[in-house]
Amino acid sequence: LVVALCFQLAVAARIEVFGVQGDLMLLVAVMAGLAAGPDRGASVAFAAGIAFDLMLQSPFGLSALTYVIVAYVVGSLQDTVLRAARWIPVATAVIGSAIGVILYGVFGTIVGQDLLHPSLLRIVLVVAVLNALVAPLVLRAVRWATDTAGSVRARAIMR
Repeated sequence: LVVALCFQLAVAARIEVFGVQGDLMLLVAVMAGLAAGPDRGASVAFAAGIAFDLMLQSPFGLSALTYVIVAYVVGSLQDTVLRAARWIPVATAVIGSAIGVILYGVFGTIVGQDLLHPSLLRIVLVVAVLNALVAPLVLRAVRWATDTAGSVRARAIMR
């Protein structure tokens, strides 16, 4: 998580597409849910969200709440719906990232931030595409970090 946070702050923050930066920490949360399951993935997502919230100027806990929900849902779907295929991690990164950005906007609006605006669609699309590009690499790193590389779940995700 420390390496991902440093990479988010040092590299990903400097890469802008249409004025939007990627959210590597959200991708780590999505891939943790995919690789480690709903419970362990949510734990990793919470830690990633808290670490990122310490660096942001948004309400504390907003990223953590969003990441936990997304990781838990992805982990639950992986257990029941998602099957082994090479494109599953990329598709999961796209859908999970899109849902995460939308939830962040909704929760932010609930706590008093004005985050639901017309440019949210552009932000959703850019974050989803950027996260899809690095999803296989992040999945491998998360599998290694959570020690799930040799598990049945890992073999089902990446054959």
